[in-house]
Amino acid sequence: MIVKQLKFGGDNFIYLLGCETTRKACVIDTLASTDRIIHTARQNNLTIEQIIHTHGHYDHVAGSEELKKRTGAKIIMHELDAKRVDYVDIRLKDEKEIIVGDLKLRAIHTPGHTPGGICLYAEGQLFTGDTLFVGDSGRTDLPGGHRPTLGASIRKLMTLPDETIVWPGHDYGPTSSSTIGWEKKNNVNAKEYGFFIES
Repeated sequence: MIVKQLKFGGDNFIYLLGCETTRKACVIDTLASTDRIIHTARQNNLTIEQIIHTHGHYDHVAGSEELKKRTGAKIIMHELDAKRVDYVDIRLKDEKEIIVGDLKLRAIHTPGHTPGGICLYAEGQLFTGDTLFVGDSGRTDLPGGHRPTLGASIRKLMTLPDETIVWPGHDYGPTSSSTIGWEKKNNVNAKEYGFFIES
């Protein structure tokens, strides 16, 4: 799996994921600069076929309509957040697999930051949007946020293997990525959310 982490707008991360064999690709979240996303795809000989939103907040969906028009990609997001984006093509209702070439992305419903938040898991890589950051977790003081629900969602993620690489939606931590094992030991919410382990 090809993973390209692109930083936009100061602290937003956008991800370009590609299948090494078919060169088909998806974009996880967007921001207004579609030129850089398309340029990165061309540099890596990748064809963008899907745009997957982890949730419906503006800083993760801006630019997706333009990217859809320029690439023909289908936009995918959970139905509970899709009302924020009226040009969504596929509304997820249950957790399911999203196929990108030979890649199989598991969409994990992780409400709490927003009702329709999702994370994406494939080949030991976890793309967490605003559910889980490096050393922290998403806000719950915005409309649709709910802290106990977010805690339950993060506990679900902590059942993944410790070596799973965590790719967050924002650059808020000491590094641009981490692992599930590192989060269990170091995340500031670990004890509150009940996934802390002694080092």
